[in-house]
Amino acid sequence: MEIIDGKALAKKIREGLKIEVDELKKKGIVPKLAVIMVGDDKASSVYVRNKSRACDEIGIEFEEYLKDGSTTQEELINLIKELNNREDVHGILLQSPIPEGLDIRDAFNTIDYRKDVDGFNPINVGKLSIGEDCFISCTPHGVIKMLEEYNIETEGKRAVIIGRSNIVGKPLIQCLLNKNATVTVCHSKTKNIKDIAKEADILIAALGRPKFVTEDMVKDGAVVIDVGINRNEEGKLVGDVDFKNVSKKASYITPVPGGVGPMTVAMLMFNVVKAALLQK
Repeated sequence: MEIIDGKALAKKIREGLKIEVDELKKKGIVPKLAVIMVGDDKASSVYVRNKSRACDEIGIEFEEYLKDGSTTQEELINLIKELNNREDVHGILLQSPIPEGLDIRDAFNTIDYRKDVDGFNPINVGKLSIGEDCFISCTPHGVIKMLEEYNIETEGKRAVIIGRSNIVGKPLIQCLLNKNATVTVCHSKTKNIKDIAKEADILIAALGRPKFVTEDMVKDGAVVIDVGINRNEEGKLVGDVDFKNVSKKASYITPVPGGVGPMTVAMLMFNVVKAALLQK
């Protein structure tokens, strides 16, 4: 069993991006990310701080728009349009969740697809589905980078994704299909999840339930990717996979923390630099 070290890989990617950003600045191109956060969700505040630190480390300029919970849909849309029109802003990210009563899909649709570094605009979603170059949602993109870095073969392999969210599960379907895997998706209405999971060469858990994937759901030698980030009763971060027991059967496995999480931020930085290049 080998642990896929997302923290180390993310560091390697960030170091490469820093060199690239330094070169861009010599040409007068300064990548800039604008992040919008509406409301006071504590987890979101942590995620935004992590993104700000990553930008600072790489040399990407960072602008933060903290809006209170009374913000209207019109105000949110107008802010996005304003950022769309600014030539110095290359990437726009709307931190989710946003307060009830606001339409996040409408907001995502408003973000210029060329600045959509989260990969949620329908144009980028559509481009991904037909295999065209686009901005890929950061967590699925990070998963694919991990598989590539560790030379894990996807072509012809049976990949099972547990979870069908718009943020992770659905984009992962397309990412893996584009790499010639045979993909099955399980969700809350799927029957016999355990039997389906046990057929997977590559098993990806992204459903948000602590230690849902147990040893008896994993076949010997499977690659197990744990996207989940949950807190147990002691407040400790745990994934969707029972790491201790599943690791006895897996050929490769990601830990929580230190697995997919750092890769998500690294791929956001990758997308911001890519956006700056494409816009210039």
